[in-house]
Amino acid sequence: MTTTVVPSDEAGMTRRQAQLLDQLEALFLAEGFARFTLEDIALRLHCSKSTLYTLAGSKEQLALRVVRHFFRQATEAVEAETARETDPALRVTAYLAAVARALVPATPAFHRDLDAFPPGRAVYEQNTAAAADRVRQLIDEGVAAGHFRAVHPALIADTVTTLMFRIGRGETARATGLDDAAAYRELAALLLHGISL
Repeated sequence: MTTTVVPSDEAGMTRRQAQLLDQLEALFLAEGFARFTLEDIALRLHCSKSTLYTLAGSKEQLALRVVRHFFRQATEAVEAETARETDPALRVTAYLAAVARALVPATPAFHRDLDAFPPGRAVYEQNTAAAADRVRQLIDEGVAAGHFRAVHPALIADTVTTLMFRIGRGETARATGLDDAAAYRELAALLLHGISL
């Protein structure tokens, strides 16, 4: 996850709109979004449909806005946590552990609906690609600083990237039963023990 992938589209929002967006995110992460109509959402959030229309022109656009909001917020949290780790040998695993924590609120229902929603799926895949690039950068920094053993950084990064994409496509969950957050935690532990001096 990197801050350049999901631009903020929240400039100029009212406080009420920002609150609604946060409430929508919590609802969708917990229960998914495909089954909801705009009427359902308005009832759950105690607002009018016209209020929802101030956020997006349709249910699909609203879902996409919420998905973007979630990944933007997650990206900011991941980067903030990673920045607190000064040891280059631990920054890669700190990053992956932060990704795992950021994905914890996303239930199987959310992932299922995201997988079936091409625009949202594209946002997820863009973020996964950006996260893979960020891991590659962190590995390069660790190798250059002499904190990782003599490994081929491009090969390690490619291996990590492959698994990140498998996690993102749901293949790891199907093969192992691990949710995305748990898979990222396992990847972080594997990487730490595999390339540290």
